[in-house]
Amino acid sequence: MGKLLRALLFGLVGAGIIHIAVVLLVPYYSDRNAWSRISAYGEDWQFHTATGEPKPGMARLAFDPLFQAAACRFDITDLPAHITGIGTLPYWSISVYNRQGENIYSINDRTAIADQLDLVIATPLQMIELNKSKPVAAENSVLIEADMDEGFVVIRSFVPDESWGEQVASFLKNANCSPLL
Repeated sequence: MGKLLRALLFGLVGAGIIHIAVVLLVPYYSDRNAWSRISAYGEDWQFHTATGEPKPGMARLAFDPLFQAAACRFDITDLPAHITGIGTLPYWSISVYNRQGENIYSINDRTAIADQLDLVIATPLQMIELNKSKPVAAENSVLIEADMDEGFVVIRSFVPDESWGEQVASFLKNANCSPLL
């Protein structure tokens, strides 16, 4: 009888461990994660407006009607990513995510240099090279060291009333996501 109880106990503990492992690994193996939803918007290295009515089978990025958003996927395996935006808005924020959808960095217009969107995302080795000889294009950029190869950024901008709609839409449309050359 003792052997049966011990075998039953080991079986339950083993099943519990497997269950927990599966639950924790779902985000890494799911095909409906943030990366795949961002991929549905379009090509890498360009911002895609993520507000308004989503395409069939795609969730909205911006859930608040007072915010507009744009997203850009990038691959910094070879070159760092350079994210820029020009314009004056009531408020903007940008978040950097890795491929698994984990937020690794966030900044907004209140903490950015001169309230301008200008940041460079680089791997640790690329950051060493950037610190040795910073390119003119990244002279006033916020430098973000990210231990990843692929990721995406999401810019969100506040639209307090309809009079700001065009200016915010223009800012998001003209935002630039490109490799730092």
